[in-house]
Amino acid sequence: MPHPEPLVLLPGMMCDARLFAPQVAALSAERAVMVAPIHHHDTTAALADAVLAAAPARFALAGLSMGGIVAMEVVARAPGRVTRLACLDTNSEAERAEVAARRGPQMEKVAAGGLRAVMRDEMKPNYLADGPDRGAILDLCMAMAEALGPEAFARQSRALIARPDRRATLRAFPRPVLALCGAEDALCPVHRHETIAGLAPDAELVVIEGAGHLPTLERPEETTAALRGWLAR
Repeated sequence: MPHPEPLVLLPGMMCDARLFAPQVAALSAERAVMVAPIHHHDTTAALADAVLAAAPARFALAGLSMGGIVAMEVVARAPGRVTRLACLDTNSEAERAEVAARRGPQMEKVAAGGLRAVMRDEMKPNYLADGPDRGAILDLCMAMAEALGPEAFARQSRALIARPDRRATLRAFPRPVLALCGAEDALCPVHRHETIAGLAPDAELVVIEGAGHLPTLERPEETTAALRGWLAR
């Protein structure tokens, strides 16, 4: 019986493998799972090339938020290597001008030593739904951000500002696509995932109730179940 294809996971901005800890724990018994970093370069093209250099020859690919943006770039650059694509709490479009305009001041604050303040005041409020684990998850987000540091913040911000629109990439990708998001995601709302699901020829939309921008941590069992279903398609 052939082995299932490996799974490559791409974390969101200022996140590391801890973002996917529940999914790695659950799915590693079934297949090879790796979490690829996306903070060493300042363009989505270079980040995608680094993922491809580290990844197996063919693999399933899932990315959350910025990780989803880089995942779509990977598909654009090497569609034959990606057996299926999961876009979690992400955005297939180019950066909007008003969002790009906010990133410069954020980078300046972070460069001046304000990483904690920027994460606390400007980014975290968009992340999570209310729930008993909200405080612990926000603390983990801060720990991940501080582990990556201000230079990673600047590189990732520049990559997001200059990213291309990838809707045509989704239209051309014929393999199974999962568009998943938290029902209360204010950063990448449900309608963006309805768009993704409508573009890809073989797509499924899953909305996780009781979750915001990080359903992998907010509703890990439901998120893992959706990923399992996608992997079985």
